[in-house]
Amino acid sequence: MKKVVQLVLVSSFLVLFSGFKPGDKKWEKPFSRLNSEIRKNSKAYETLENATKTIGHRLTGSSNGARAEEYAYKLLKSYGFSDVVYQPFEVEAWMRDTVTLSIAPGSSDNFRDVEVVALAHSPVDAKIQGEIVDVGNGLPEDFEAVKEKLKGKIALANIGLVGAPGKKNLHRSEKTALAIQYGAIGIIMVNGAPGKILLTGTASVTGAIISIPAVCISNESGDEVRKWLKEEAPLEANIDMHNISKPIRARNVIATLKGKTDEKVILGGHLDSWDLATGAIDNGIGSFAVIDVARAFRALKVKPERTIQFVLFMGEEQGLLGSKHFVEELKKSGSLDKVSYMMNLDMTNDPKGANSFGREEMTEFFKSVGSAVQNVDPGFKNELQNRAGLHSDHQPFMLEGVPIAGLAGQLTPEVLQCYHADCDDFSLVDKQQLESTVRIASMYLYALSTSPKLAVRKLSDTATRDFLISQGLKQELVIGQEWRWGK
Repeated sequence: MKKVVQLVLVSSFLVLFSGFKPGDKKWEKPFSRLNSEIRKNSKAYETLENATKTIGHRLTGSSNGARAEEYAYKLLKSYGFSDVVYQPFEVEAWMRDTVTLSIAPGSSDNFRDVEVVALAHSPVDAKIQGEIVDVGNGLPEDFEAVKEKLKGKIALANIGLVGAPGKKNLHRSEKTALAIQYGAIGIIMVNGAPGKILLTGTASVTGAIISIPAVCISNESGDEVRKWLKEEAPLEANIDMHNISKPIRARNVIATLKGKTDEKVILGGHLDSWDLATGAIDNGIGSFAVIDVARAFRALKVKPERTIQFVLFMGEEQGLLGSKHFVEELKKSGSLDKVSYMMNLDMTNDPKGANSFGREEMTEFFKSVGSAVQNVDPGFKNELQNRAGLHSDHQPFMLEGVPIAGLAGQLTPEVLQCYHADCDDFSLVDKQQLESTVRIASMYLYALSTSPKLAVRKLSDTATRDFLISQGLKQELVIGQEWRWGK
């Protein structure tokens, strides 16, 4: 027992005073090579800039979306990948056409027009008039508080949380699902970004057309409507919209780097964007980082232990369509159990740490990898998060028990306010921060794909259920109709 204590003390002395970081030496050389290669030769910034200029938005099912798929395919081919394939899938896709919103006091016909955009998967045709009922943040308790007033009327809800410290927000689609559940005939969402910025995004938890019109107004307009409610209530709203829904064919783009085994590590990011701007941040910085990590691995002739698949998903914005199809294909082929890890880059920028997504067994591994990254890049903070979340392309994998990894980065408030908005263009992209994403992601991917043994495996169905409950995700999944385990 005494010898054990002495060994612990000696080990602690080495950690504290010699600069030695346990478990990181084996990665020192490959991490340095990746760091140097990407600092000198990264193409992420220039290829993203070119794509935003020559393609524009990358809406799934549009001609722009098809051009984006071809752009990514040819780029990966140009980087020396012989195994690049399209993975086609067919879905019903939604596209916006026209929408108007006008509001007047209930005792007047003096309707005032309010600038608005339709939220995706709203009805193809809808023309409604009804009284506005403010449901605040649109959380379950907010709907419950006005349940006697809401039926047959139009809900007004914040997209973000206002004045609710410590509470967990819901996705806009989940708030819309609650509005439908409580009998609303429409919903008006108020953007949280200051000023006149309009936000789009799906209002459907399933990716199917919803039964009520859902629209978004700016924060400034939301303040004005709430002022009217105080001074002139009741308020009547008219929503008149026309949209398009039709079967489309889209394609995930997959490049494979063969490893020594048929185990797989997947690095993914969604290539598609909404159509109000060019989607440079959401998710240009993520998807083009994935492509540049692939370039760096090919340039350095990395020979991983596990096979790596670099995947550009389409249809994420319209309901994780591409990643759901990808996972279904893995299940059909019986190869889902071969996926050791999935790492997702969605608006990931300038990472300062990693997220082990609730898998406690991997925190030591990620800390060790982060220490090795720090030896190469002293500015890296090695901050570790351990919380799972939803609403990006990792979700279909996580719901099947596959371990998930993420990188913890940051975007400035000025950039974040353009999320899903008409200001999400290339001027928001920071070259150095984008290349930092590529560098850090490449090092974590290298560690995940070359380590002889990982501490986690795919969870069983029952263990997956328990894991999701432990992460506080059951309520969201029930609202989103993705909870398959009953009560």
